[in-house]
Amino acid sequence: MARLGDVVFDCARPAMVARFWAAALDGYAVAPYDDEELACLGALGITDVEDDPTVLVEPSDGGPRLFFQRVPEGKSSKNRVHLDLLAADMEAEAERLVGLGATVRERYADRLVLCDPEGNEFCVTST
Repeated sequence: MARLGDVVFDCARPAMVARFWAAALDGYAVAPYDDEELACLGALGITDVEDDPTVLVEPSDGGPRLFFQRVPEGKSSKNRVHLDLLAADMEAEAERLVGLGATVRERYADRLVLCDPEGNEFCVTST
């Protein structure tokens, strides 16, 4: 039986989008870079982690990892998969996420639809 390993996001700026999601989700952080990984990036001519084409965001509790990978094409339509975030106060959480770079796309009585900094939709609902 398979188990969920990573949720993968295609994006133009993996480091920026990874930082957004690490800040948006409780218990998640951008995976630290060790000397070996920095050396691998250097061998590819990448001297700044902001230019890393693949960035991993890890949970502290063993939940699914989020993996952000650079793709050449831009987002062209609605996501086929999106994340639903749970919050005690939906409006306050949406305000916090907007402060991190999200935008509110739609409001419903039971949920808010937001977009991350690259336009990927996600929902915030009350717990």
